[in-house]
Amino acid sequence: MKLENKVAIVTGAGKGIGKAVAIALAKAGADVLVNDLNLENANKTLAEIESLGQKGLAVSADISQHDQAKAMVEAARDTLGSVDILINNAGVSKPSMLVNMKEDDWDLVVNVHLKGIFNTSQAAARIMKSQGWGRIINVVSTAGIFGTIGQINYASAKAGVVGFTKSAARELGRNGINVNAVCPGITKTDMTQKLQEDQALCDLYKSRIQLGRFAEIEEIVPIFVFLASDNAGYITGQVLGVDGGYIG
Repeated sequence: MKLENKVAIVTGAGKGIGKAVAIALAKAGADVLVNDLNLENANKTLAEIESLGQKGLAVSADISQHDQAKAMVEAARDTLGSVDILINNAGVSKPSMLVNMKEDDWDLVVNVHLKGIFNTSQAAARIMKSQGWGRIINVVSTAGIFGTIGQINYASAKAGVVGFTKSAARELGRNGINVNAVCPGITKTDMTQKLQEDQALCDLYKSRIQLGRFAEIEEIVPIFVFLASDNAGYITGQVLGVDGGYIG
């Protein structure tokens, strides 16, 4: 799973899964544009990438804004030389029950998760088509597959990402661009901190996971490197669960 001479963009890479994926891609030989709204966090990730001997760039673009997303992708091409791999990981959560949800909270979550991957993928696909090779890897959620309670905005957006993934794979396959999605299970990150602190809720969710535990970030990362590599050249349009058996 070597990625020498490849350029990757990872959104939401200032911490958590995104940061771990960005560093793993660099370890495999890729240069990486690190995107995060928090530029300080993005620069910390970039420093680790550069310590591995790879080039990189930190950009605080808001991917829900079309012009900012397009400029970010073009910056990767102009500064690092190409755009070969796009990891659409950035996310936000604004939980609320349907009857209480504010319109702004619906719009924010849908715009980041769904419009955001449209913005970045459109710009990246245009470059990848000219190269005849590319990998777009989206992050979805079990919430978007099974539904959930209290996060209907998040679940709806992630379900949309599944449809986007399958449709983009059909459109772009003829151009040598593979489009897949990764569905992580509950992973020990800042986003799940409140869940981890609620013992009753922890026990409930663990009872639904065949391996009986939450994932460590390091267990989620390898699938991204694999899908970004030539080894996954015949895999496209798929949603791969890395969830300890939750989907199964």
